[in-house]
Order: sequence, then C-alpha cells, then structure tokens
Amino acid sequence: MLTIQEVINTLTKPVQKLDDTVDVLMPNALSNQEVKGIVVTFMASHYVLQRAKELGANLVITHEGTFYSHHNHTEFLKDNPVFQKKCRVIEESGLAIYRFHDYWHRYQPDGIMTGFIQDLEWESYLMESKPTSAVFSIPPLTVRELGEYVKIKLDTPFVRVAGNLSMICSRVGVLVGYRGGGEAAIPLFMEENVDVILAGEGPEWETPEFVRDAGYQGRDKAFILLGHAASEKPGMRYLADLISGMFPHIPVYPIAEDQPFQII
Repeated sequence: MLTIQEVINTLTKPVQKLDDTVDVLMPNALSNQEVKGIVVTFMASHYVLQRAKELGANLVITHEGTFYSHHNHTEFLKDNPVFQKKCRVIEESGLAIYRFHDYWHRYQPDGIMTGFIQDLEWESYLMESKPTSAVFSIPPLTVRELGEYVKIKLDTPFVRVAGNLSMICSRVGVLVGYRGGGEAAIPLFMEENVDVILAGEGPEWETPEFVRDAGYQGRDKAFILLGHAASEKPGMRYLADLISGMFPHIPVYPIAEDQPFQII
C-alpha cells in the first residue's frame, strides 16, 4: 500500500527540508490514506478537481494555490460563495490536495525550468543554468519568429511582446513563473547580454518600460510575456512523467486547462 505521505516524502527527498514553505497537504488528516490515483496539474481548479473525482484519483498535486493566494490566505474568502462551493466539492469528494511549489523549484535543476526546456526542445542550446533563470544560444531568428515558435511549442494562443519584432535574436534568457519583474529581468539583460527574455509574468511597468527606453536609446532588446501558467505547465507535465516512473503501479493523470484569458 502506497500512502499519500509516502508520495510526498519521495517528492521532497531531493531537497533539504524547508522550514518556511507553501507546500502543504490539504486536508492533512488524509496523509495516511492509500493512493488510488494521482492528478498532476498547474492549478487545482474546480474543473480539475471534478475530473480527478471522475477518474477515481484521490490525490491532486498542484503547483499553485487552490484558493487564489500564493501564501494560502483564505480569510478574505470566508463568505465568498465560489470559495465555499469549492470547499464542499473537496470535502465531499474526499480528495487530498498537495501543493508542490517551493520544493519543485528547488530541485537541481529547477523542475519547472527543466520541463520548459524540454517542451521548447532547447536542451542543446543551454549555455547557463542559474537558480532562477537560464540562458540559451539559439539559431538566429527574429523576435516575431521566436514568439511564433514558442506559441506552437507551448500550445498557447498568444504571447505579448515588448520591443522590436524585426530584431534578430540568438541569445535568450528565460524566467519562468512570476520572475519577469525588473529586479530579475533587467540584470539578466545586462549581465548576460541577452537579446530577448521569455518570462511568465511580472509588473507591466517595470521590464517592458525598460525595453522601451532601451530601444529609444538604440539598444534594442525584447521581452516576451508568455503568461504564468503557460511558462509553468510544461514543468508539471514533466513532473507527471517523473511520478509515473516512481510509482508505475499508480495511475497518473496530467491535466491542464486552457489560458483563462481571451483576446477580444
């Protein structure tokens, strides 16, 4: 018999124990329950929880918080009917939800980044891997062509670009998730001399405005915003593959939803 706690112990073993983490099991009382099936997802949305129930899985491993808060704060939601119904669904289904965020990012290399690189098929282009970023040297192409390539490989309907779409680029920096802010991206431009950065998300008035000023000064750079989910879903698909190898007798289901945004 494989318990939920044994799955968690296996996943966290490669990383030194974290005293301060958002990676928690909810509800913790289910830790000794036998695992019947595992759903792996970027976000434990209502739809994903319903699919887990339909598939007969009783453990959902999610990267982001189930209740719209990075630090799992729910006090502001206590009277919210959407929150209340989602809580009832979880309770009535008997699902255990484990958030695997901090530990996964602290794998060496970062598990989310590894999945991202695999989906882009850029393993041979990797020049440098840092704790929160990576630098690649790819065959030269325009920023527009790079954006189109990324859309196809990540199966995302759109990306947003700041900078000159016709600029030729070959040195690319990557910042997955919420790492696209100025303090992370601007030094990457300068210290690693990258032409373009691919990032999940970040404040729109920081890095994009730096890129605009750089272009005005004749120092062309580009910044491609993928969306937080688009940049991290590949890492969760990769995790699902790892878990399947760890526990071959347990059904593992990677489930991903489409972008929540529509372009109008």
